[in-house]
Amino acid sequence: MPGESSLVLTGQLGDVMKESGRAALSYSKAHWKTLGIPEDSLQGKEVHIHVPAGAVPKDGPSAGITMATALISAVSGKKVRSDLAMTGELTLTGRVLPIGGLKEKVLGAVRAGISQIILPIENEADLEDIPEDLRTSLTFHLASTLDDVVKIALADRKKPKKRRASAKRNRSVKNAAATA
Repeated sequence: MPGESSLVLTGQLGDVMKESGRAALSYSKAHWKTLGIPEDSLQGKEVHIHVPAGAVPKDGPSAGITMATALISAVSGKKVRSDLAMTGELTLTGRVLPIGGLKEKVLGAVRAGISQIILPIENEADLEDIPEDLRTSLTFHLASTLDDVVKIALADRKKPKKRRASAKRNRSVKNAAATA
């Protein structure tokens, strides 16, 4: 939103999580061109990152790549895939660092209906802690840099194609027949 090139972080965040938000903004500003961000999109703008459930304290670096991806999505016009979860600490140089509690995070993603997960390449050995049936039902993407994350997570936004009424009606008939 219009503002003084500042960052606002809300949602009862701890200091480490706030640092993750600042690192995400700094990296995005420094690498706007390679990330596909319009040059002026972050100039003279206030960026507000809100992490819901304000009554629940949140801290740790694991949301670094998630915050960066959300920010890049918002200013580049590229949508984040809806079947994807991610975890990883982000450095100012764009490296993705390992995190703790991978098994618990993967189980939470599964409960949320996620089928693909981006995680730090340095956490690859931790995948052995995930039950085999889950490992085989999920797709894991290993990332060493934020560029790796962006290539997996973001897709170009495209305007939905207008459908002809007859095509829409035919699909509805097929769906009705399938449920009958």
